[in-house]
Amino acid sequence: MDFANNPSFIRQGPHPAVRLALCVLLSIALLIGDSRYGLMEHVREALSVALYPVQRAVNVPFAGARHVIDFFTAQAELKAENDALKSQRLQMSAQLARLATVEREYRELRQLNELKSSRAEGGQLAEVLYTGRDPFSYKLIIDKGADAQISPGQPVIDSQGLIGQVTRVQPLTAEVTLIIDKNHMVPVMIERTGARAILYGYGGGVEVRYLPNHADVQEKDLLVTSGIDDLYPAGLPVARVGKIERNTGAAFARLSTSVVAGVQESRFVLVLNPKQHVPAAPPPPPDAAPPRRTE
Repeated sequence: MDFANNPSFIRQGPHPAVRLALCVLLSIALLIGDSRYGLMEHVREALSVALYPVQRAVNVPFAGARHVIDFFTAQAELKAENDALKSQRLQMSAQLARLATVEREYRELRQLNELKSSRAEGGQLAEVLYTGRDPFSYKLIIDKGADAQISPGQPVIDSQGLIGQVTRVQPLTAEVTLIIDKNHMVPVMIERTGARAILYGYGGGVEVRYLPNHADVQEKDLLVTSGIDDLYPAGLPVARVGKIERNTGAAFARLSTSVVAGVQESRFVLVLNPKQHVPAAPPPPPDAAPPRRTE
């Protein structure tokens, strides 16, 4: 090292080799004194307090990075857990819907079995396969046909009331025309009074036509089959009376009615057996000729 070019204040003092030796001796003395007598303990404590803000400042970026990593890791875990819970909820909702459907079908079958046992004419349980393909008619296809001795004209009911009648029979299936089909007619009577009327389907609903304006009918009256024809047995619930309009100048009252059966909802139906006609009693034999009188 060229000390000639150093400033004058650096060139002053002992020789650098002497200074190095002094520093080495001082270091050794401090090491021995610290290890033996703990001379630097207070100095270290003071330095640690003084350097604590610097340490915190140095650790801030690393702590921030660690918090950011933890945040995104927690977000990913929460998202995965949320997705799993959503999937589980959807599965549980589907299972609940299936259970509700099975419960409703079981309830329908039980009610139909009880109804079948309670009716004198009896019948056959059938399952609705699908609806008719004609959008302008209201028909159902059931899984019973000629193989089950089904014949046209048989009434079809569910647990609530009359649905319709069998109109066409195939070997394995049968077609049921609903009472809401256009121009389908059912002879009915008001259950409360016994007054008879005709219920017409108009394509999606039913209505009572040609009921005299003075007829004794009230809202919520139940209309049941009258049984005066050779098709429907008496007493089957058909519809319930809603709003009644009576115009003074009109000869007939206007009734809004609603069907009580699940014409487009029931999964299972009961096909009633046709009426059994009682044969007429044979005429009495002619009286025997009176015995001849002998004179």
